[in-house]
Amino acid sequence: MAHSGFFQRQAHARRNTSLLVFLFLTAVALITLAVCLVGYFVTRSESSGLAFHHWLLSNHGLLTGATVILLIGLGSLLRWVDLAGGGSRVAKMVGARPIEPDTRDGEERKLRNVVEEMAIASGVPVPELYVMDQETGINAFVAGYTANEAVMVVTHGALTQLSRDELQGVVAHEFSHIFNGDMRLNVRLIALLAGILMIGQIGGFLMRASFYRGHRIGRSRDGRAQAAMGIIGLALLVIGYVGVFFGRLIQAAVSRQREMLADASSVQFTRNPDGIAGALFKIGLKGGYLDTTSHASDMNHMCFGESARMKFTSLLASHPSIDDRINAIQPGMLARLRSRLRDTEPGATLYRGSAPGDSSGTSAFTAAASEILGPVTGQAARTSPLASRTEPANRPVRRFSNQVGTINRQSEDFALGFLSRLPATFRNLLYTRAGAVQLCYALLISELPRDQQLARLTGLASHPVLGSQPDLLEKLLPALDSIGDGVRFPALELAMPALRKLDPEEREMLIANVQKLVAADNRVSLFELALTSFLHRHLGTGADRVVPVRYKSYRPVLPALQRLLGLLARAGSPSLVEAETVYREAMAGFIDAGRPPEEVPEKVTMRQLQEALVVLNGLSPLLKPAVIDACGHCITHDGKVEPREYELMRLVADQMDCPMPPLLV
Repeated sequence: MAHSGFFQRQAHARRNTSLLVFLFLTAVALITLAVCLVGYFVTRSESSGLAFHHWLLSNHGLLTGATVILLIGLGSLLRWVDLAGGGSRVAKMVGARPIEPDTRDGEERKLRNVVEEMAIASGVPVPELYVMDQETGINAFVAGYTANEAVMVVTHGALTQLSRDELQGVVAHEFSHIFNGDMRLNVRLIALLAGILMIGQIGGFLMRASFYRGHRIGRSRDGRAQAAMGIIGLALLVIGYVGVFFGRLIQAAVSRQREMLADASSVQFTRNPDGIAGALFKIGLKGGYLDTTSHASDMNHMCFGESARMKFTSLLASHPSIDDRINAIQPGMLARLRSRLRDTEPGATLYRGSAPGDSSGTSAFTAAASEILGPVTGQAARTSPLASRTEPANRPVRRFSNQVGTINRQSEDFALGFLSRLPATFRNLLYTRAGAVQLCYALLISELPRDQQLARLTGLASHPVLGSQPDLLEKLLPALDSIGDGVRFPALELAMPALRKLDPEEREMLIANVQKLVAADNRVSLFELALTSFLHRHLGTGADRVVPVRYKSYRPVLPALQRLLGLLARAGSPSLVEAETVYREAMAGFIDAGRPPEEVPEKVTMRQLQEALVVLNGLSPLLKPAVIDACGHCITHDGKVEPREYELMRLVADQMDCPMPPLLV
């Protein structure tokens, strides 16, 4: 069965995680055997000439092996725990500074504008932004376990030396890593490599200690013991760095493929190959190495370009060469960039690389693009069980799952238009905690008469940030009225960096206040359902946790599917009879052909919807497209899509970790 690129890449990232664990365990086993071999020769006189395989099962061998495994495991565990803080912890580890949303710096504002456009066009919450002030090289990376808490870090060199188009190409490349699940894989790689490095670090410590004490002790029996310790330390150092060598090989093998796919995604998202190619060309000229952090080699696989200098570059580089990447983007691009540089800077030194017409680069892009874009027509016919049952022959099939994890011209135009229509005061308020909180309240009361708005807000407890603030609402409510429908969730996405700055207790209080406003009239609208679920997913307890795959078939999640599709069928149909027809069509692909048709559920509560979405998020990535398309069928069966229907559609996709771009409806 074919699936859209987003879901394929999500599944591939999960398989890569399992593969990395296997390769890591293999490396641990080899390092343990190597250390045991050293221990065998050191204790050979005490072992009465035992063969190595017998020595391994002796007390000495078992103790040596257990110690090595414990040390490697402890090194990885300590780094794993250290990185549990997610993307922000990685950013602080390399000394990056957060960029304030309301920054006055022109270069930082340029970055924020580019990132906000990309986030709104793709349906991903705006990531938190950081800059490495002391780094003059051109580089960037994203880090985090989920898109909810992703951070994007750029160097000062990238901010100051890249044009807007080039910066957009880099940002689109990094967004691809967010979509594809690469961030989580990359952070875990740092932890796994830290454990392998532990043996080499211990060896280095033993060597330094032995030589230092050897100089003080001089020639004596203790001195010979120190020398022996130094030799053991040297052996451990060599073994440790051999382990690191193979760890880097693993890292590079996985990372190179993902970098080529991210380059192809950047071209697809921006439709401007000159942007990312120009950024790569400047890295080739000026470098992207991180010189002010000791973690440069740890971060190598995460960055846009190589962040650390290393020997055996052709083997250990986490990225294909700059020339190969540029040639893969577009045939002849490298020659054009060199010619442009020669015309604008006649004295510039050109870096040398492969021929501009290298066919291997072209084929690399073709392969990457085909995996990213896929044969859309063929996919659309096979992605969903609805393909042969639910669409009349004369109506074009709209596969919402093909839009997930993509940016198209329509969504980009929407993002640009949305941001241009936002009043400056309104937009600046969304960058503050108080303004972002008041936006949540304003979205719920904006359509009520003035007196009812005030009455609803009086029920909220006073609080410096979370209480009702009429002066801020007076600036937000008129803007919401003038902007119109279909922009409420993009506004929320813009406010997410500020909302994420709330303390856990403040987040809970915000969600409670929103629920209080929703319950005030004893009825729940589709938008109120969507808003409450959105805040629970992104700010509630466990919002930053990775959801594991729990279900590899539809059978265990049928009750959740029935509730979700029943709600959408009722929402998108004017009569109960039509709703039942739509519901049966949507469910047809998930139940056995001989099974009697189900009746549409009478009522779905807010709690039931949230529970159903949590269950459905546990599906394997390759099973999610059919659910997205079935939901899409419920709201498009009549040939039109209302803004509120699509908001609910995007909510469903968001709750299942399937970012969907906005739609002009």
